[in-house]
Amino acid sequence: MKILNSKSKNFDKLLDILLSKRKNKLKSSSVSVTKIINDVKKNGDKAVLKYERKFNKNNIIAPSVKQINNSIKSLDKKVKKAIDDAYVRIYKFHSLQKFKNISYKDRYNNKIDYKHLPLDSVAIYVPGSTASYPSSVLMSAIPAIVAKVKRIVMINPGYKGNQNPAVLYAARRCGIKEIYSIGGPSAIAAIAYGTKKIKPVNKVVGPGNSYVAAAKKYVLGDIGIDAMTGPSEILIIADKTSNPEWIASDLIGQAEHDPLAQCILISKDQKILEQTKKEIFKQLKEIPRSSIAQKSLMTNGILMYVNSDAKIIEISNKISPEHLEINVKNYRSYIPKIKNAGSVCCGTYAVMACTDYGLPGTNHILPVNGSAKYSSGLGVSEFIKKISYITLSKKGIDKLGPSVITLANYEGLQGHAQSIVKRIRRK
Repeated sequence: MKILNSKSKNFDKLLDILLSKRKNKLKSSSVSVTKIINDVKKNGDKAVLKYERKFNKNNIIAPSVKQINNSIKSLDKKVKKAIDDAYVRIYKFHSLQKFKNISYKDRYNNKIDYKHLPLDSVAIYVPGSTASYPSSVLMSAIPAIVAKVKRIVMINPGYKGNQNPAVLYAARRCGIKEIYSIGGPSAIAAIAYGTKKIKPVNKVVGPGNSYVAAAKKYVLGDIGIDAMTGPSEILIIADKTSNPEWIASDLIGQAEHDPLAQCILISKDQKILEQTKKEIFKQLKEIPRSSIAQKSLMTNGILMYVNSDAKIIEISNKISPEHLEINVKNYRSYIPKIKNAGSVCCGTYAVMACTDYGLPGTNHILPVNGSAKYSSGLGVSEFIKKISYITLSKKGIDKLGPSVITLANYEGLQGHAQSIVKRIRRK
């Protein structure tokens, strides 16, 4: 893991280089993604199947109801209960994200209505193939359900035609009936532009690898997307009271997602950094996905010694991590100063892994790669559009029109001005 010291003269430059290096890796997949998307746009289902066979050894676009039922039957009851528990918690929290319509009338009897309307259709992307993420089904679908989206589609790559039973059960728990066993850029293209078997949607949301993130960026404008999601990130702020064993497990928990995941630890205590590093090497031997986690930590992991709280906060806001754990005794003093993060775990027991599975109720689909500076995690608002309805009275156009005419003429848009002039009462 890279080791940085804020006392070094070139500290800020080195940090910028490390962060940029990873960003460039994430962008490098866009060329091959463009070719795949254009192929699907031209050849539809034929191209989708070609990429499914190539990447997932899969010959199925849409699983049958019988296949889905048989798969769900094999699922352990404990897993079903855990999914049910998470569903309830996530639904309860997201149902609190209410929106208020506005109806306003002024003294000239002009009326303005501002209404929140659900999108007609969305696709949720759930990573799959050799991995399974039923939690991502819940995180993506439940806000759409709360928003009252009519058509919710799930795209989830299977492996050799088989989708994960927990993913399918979570989809059923969410009432999703339109399921496609496809993934990657070709799946994003299919739901963006449509094929004979797949109708296009208004928006796609959900996590994915760098190729999926690049594909979502490509289709933006033709359909909507959520925040720029991608390989996971965590930044942990620790002090001398922190438990290095716990911190190491939190870092590894994020690193096992993807070789491009980024794990950063910052502390004013040099011993914590050293002890955590030893714990990481020890614990890596204990997990099945150790090779993935090790590659992530060696390539993108950073241990930082920073000698002041002010500098730690500055760095954290600069990095704008997907997940931030403030694992220090005085965590409350940090909270008001943290402006950029997907979600913030406050205190020793607020562990990122718990938020990943939705039991607190919050969403784990969060902005990455610095985009937390300008975007938010997935919520009900992502599935709602706002429309203004304007009703102007005769008195209203008479009173407001002259100012409009003045501004239109000033901007050189005489056509605008004349459309007002024609409606104003003649003196």
